[in-house]
Amino acid sequence: MNIFPAIDLVGGKAVRLFKGDYAQMTVYSEDPAAVAADFERAGAKFLHLVDLEGAKSGVPANLPTIKKILETTDLFVEVGGGIRNMEIAETYLSAGVDRVILGTAAVTDEAFLKEALAKYGERIAVGVDLKDGCVAIKGWTEKSDLTADAFFEKMQALGVKTIICTDISKDGAMQGTNRQLYNELSRKYAIDLIASGGVSSIDDIKALRKMELYGAIIGKAYYIGAIDLSSAIEVAK
Repeated sequence: MNIFPAIDLVGGKAVRLFKGDYAQMTVYSEDPAAVAADFERAGAKFLHLVDLEGAKSGVPANLPTIKKILETTDLFVEVGGGIRNMEIAETYLSAGVDRVILGTAAVTDEAFLKEALAKYGERIAVGVDLKDGCVAIKGWTEKSDLTADAFFEKMQALGVKTIICTDISKDGAMQGTNRQLYNELSRKYAIDLIASGGVSSIDDIKALRKMELYGAIIGKAYYIGAIDLSSAIEVAK
């Protein structure tokens, strides 16, 4: 299993939200590129970036910061947050981002998702955020009537290879991840599944690895010292 340490971006800074609430934001670093370099020194090979401003507005707001990270590390970088048309996807991919994550657009604009998959294949991932068993969109601010199973079945049929799945109720709460959810999804669907939200201990990492997930995202737990990144990477292997 691969570990994806996460950097959430607002105003060129590394931040974290509590349960997706933009009013409950903590700034962890003024220099996200330095944070990414720390991840690399700890043994990380992958990086999960989210443009939180883009997620809310649909307009990329942190491209200069992302470019700096790409220039100063050799990490495999995936980026999500507000990628709702081909122009934005191409901007990131041509800048050197390895994979872009479609969230809201994967729910609301199937034509765009199909076009992106046809052109870029495995460089397109889908991010799904679940709230009370249904898919949330627009930076977690709206809940759709699409169930998790209906969404996964559709994505698998369309040929999506990688899905990043977040349980919003667990995100940033440091109460453990939703192991039951990821176990069920990993058994049902032939998709590279990345667990996100509430991964807050080495025990979480061990449990997810046993499910043979493709990856797990570590966010707040790293920043507050609850998980040592080097240890998590070793355990995930």
